[in-house]
Amino acid sequence: MADMMTVSDYAQMFESSLPSFVPLAEHAKADMRDMMLYSLESGGKRVRPVLCLAFCELCGGNAENALAFAAAVEFVHTYSLIHDDLPCMDNDDYRRGKLASHKKYGESNALLAGDALLTHAFSLFAQAVEQKKVSADAAIKAVGVLASCAGVNGMIGGQFVDLAMENRESTIDDLFLMDRYKTAALIKAACQLGCIAADASDEMIEKAGLFAENLGIAFQIIDDLLDDEDETSSDKVNNKATYPALLGERQARQLAEEYTKKAVEALSAFGARSSFLQTFALQLVNRKV
Repeated sequence: MADMMTVSDYAQMFESSLPSFVPLAEHAKADMRDMMLYSLESGGKRVRPVLCLAFCELCGGNAENALAFAAAVEFVHTYSLIHDDLPCMDNDDYRRGKLASHKKYGESNALLAGDALLTHAFSLFAQAVEQKKVSADAAIKAVGVLASCAGVNGMIGGQFVDLAMENRESTIDDLFLMDRYKTAALIKAACQLGCIAADASDEMIEKAGLFAENLGIAFQIIDDLLDDEDETSSDKVNNKATYPALLGERQARQLAEEYTKKAVEALSAFGARSSFLQTFALQLVNRKV
């Protein structure tokens, strides 16, 4: 079925379900739903949810059963963006053409909105079990994967390295370390959670992780190339090391293509059924936004 679906199909499936995963407070004065939705619906590419749903179907599952897992990853991703934009981090006033959360709602509320998204993400695994979308064993495994990929050996660790690299000489190895954690880790979580939702074998989960690790590096290199065209980007303002800054545009793009090739090669274990994901990987490395 995965070959019959398009990126738009998966994205629309996710968008339609997203509001149902956002919690509503019992008391109106504690309701943060609008703040959470503001950032969740800020026009992202939904790369992680699409990957999660596609891997679920690739492993023989029903994508609808993986929607809560896809939402959990997107909640964690969105919380990280809210916090990244704060003055104490990247100090960005806009996110995807909209006011950043802290400019819209204030710094304290933005911090809490991010905290709420992170916290609620993990309750979605229990919700999936209660609704009989996945088994309890699958949910337990999924919690471990997302916590690992979002923590000190994943996204948060990568953000810590990112801040440490500001305004100092950095090497290409520093960039690889940061991006393997900060960017690739959550992409890895998305792919592996899709497999877990389908009760895939440990071997398939491992192959999905290998695909994601390589795709994540390629994805970040392209992001750096696109940001390099924007003189107001936080990378330039904060004097951060980037792939084009260290390697030049041509070599950076070549590196992105090499990592994409490695990602596609990792899909060979899934056979011809992986054609959708192969195409999607190539679309990501060739994107212009």
